[in-house]
Amino acid sequence: MARSTPPAPDTVTREVVDLIGTVVARFHGDYEAAAAAHSLTGAQARLLALLAREPLPMRRIAQRLKCEPSNVTGIVDRLEERGLVERRPAPADRRVKLAAVTAEGARTAERVRASLDFAREPLAALPSADRETLRDLLRQLLGESSGTGGTDAAA
Repeated sequence: MARSTPPAPDTVTREVVDLIGTVVARFHGDYEAAAAAHSLTGAQARLLALLAREPLPMRRIAQRLKCEPSNVTGIVDRLEERGLVERRPAPADRRVKLAAVTAEGARTAERVRASLDFAREPLAALPSADRETLRDLLRQLLGESSGTGGTDAAA
């Protein structure tokens, strides 16, 4: 069976893809700078932001951050040494260890989020309905329903 060649993207699709790439690059740079200002790597800041929502087992963290579990172990170890994260048994299965932010870790995650400059003012300048539309379109693009509480993105 011969594979068919997908149709070439239209002009608007190409422009949207380029714009998304630009947004991602700018956000990544701003996120790395915000993390560094708090003596964190970008990976550490993303992990803190993720755990600020809920404690998670290491394997789930690795899935959400799209990295190897061994990398997550090292990041959690370094954050634990700084008192930002702790390991605790899962309530449903005490053999499973969850990584969870400490009170200081939650405060640090919030300070990193608050120091992100990129897009804050441009987004705030948009009417509320436009921000909601953008949010809903991004959720749709990510395959999420509009009723979810958010994505695994760090900011």
